[in-house]
Amino acid sequence: MTNPQDDAFPRRCRDLAAVGGTLRASEDDFRVDEIASYEPCGEGEHTYLRFEKRGMTTPYAISQIARVLKIQARDVGYAGMKDRHAVTTQTVSLPRVDPERVSAMEIPGLRVLSVTRHRNKLRTGHLRGNRFELRVRDLPDGVAPTIARALDIAEVIGRAGVPNYFGEQRFGREGDNAARARQWLSGESAGPRDPHQRRFLVSALQSELFNAWLGARVRDGLLDAHVEGDLAARGASGRPWLITADDAALLYPAREASPTGPMFGRSMDRPTGEAEAREDAVLAGASLDRAFFDRIGPLAEGTRRPARVFVEDLAVTVDGDALLFCFTLAPGAYATVVMREFGVSSPAATSVETGSTEEHPTPRPEPTPAG
Repeated sequence: MTNPQDDAFPRRCRDLAAVGGTLRASEDDFRVDEIASYEPCGEGEHTYLRFEKRGMTTPYAISQIARVLKIQARDVGYAGMKDRHAVTTQTVSLPRVDPERVSAMEIPGLRVLSVTRHRNKLRTGHLRGNRFELRVRDLPDGVAPTIARALDIAEVIGRAGVPNYFGEQRFGREGDNAARARQWLSGESAGPRDPHQRRFLVSALQSELFNAWLGARVRDGLLDAHVEGDLAARGASGRPWLITADDAALLYPAREASPTGPMFGRSMDRPTGEAEAREDAVLAGASLDRAFFDRIGPLAEGTRRPARVFVEDLAVTVDGDALLFCFTLAPGAYATVVMREFGVSSPAATSVETGSTEEHPTPRPEPTPAG
């Protein structure tokens, strides 16, 4: 199976035979469970609701919960967004609401799993990760030869991780959020009035540039290699530092650190040397420069994102005439990017993603950290 994006965003495992098949043949084929950073303590003014939902975005689920409980949706806390085209579980916090009222709620497509009090509001990032169970059907070569190919790929990415691309869903339903950001910021069109949507569009542009940087690094065989001037980080939220070649030779293979790439903005840490030149080349290819992001100021403060994401507890098994993929990802990583490594794409991939991105029911831009 050839993915038309493989040239722009090459896979780590592009030299291994792909699996193919169909992901998300039904909502039950795409299950996501949020892994909390902590459990509610049983007392406090906030009520933590853990629920399962089907066929709805997280913002829509929150709006329905708020409507039934007669509270403001903006007061509802959540740790991350979850897919629409899936069966997902997650937790939200509700201020000053009787737990019995929450337990008694009836909302189509939503099932209450547990209700417990806690002392603080749940906030974005209060999660350890997401656990996925994804079923791939319609295998073009049948189960027997396909499972062998899948296991070959799983061995590689389970050991070395995958390129930490942003998935297609980062860029909106039509995939044009980055282009719309360019048009608005260059004065070719009016920007959205809503400040959140403005940030979503700028975030899509930042993500597009990061993907271009990462694609070039993968293509050049540098995903796991040191580039002079690299800023490395430990984990998804570690502070970047200028890493030496000797330290990279120890820490990169051991998965203790990864090179980081640019989410361009006025406060982003800058690499040096060849690493800086590679980032400048990405900007030049987009007819942009660093001063552009300085000018748009608070809309793009900037940060750095690890080049690799590691896939934990990865298992691939036969499930009747399908393959079942189970794994855990850190917040902000994309399950659809993992499945691209197997040569599997999702018909609904442009609509939503887990962990930190998801479509809204109405606006086209989508929020991000990232699932």
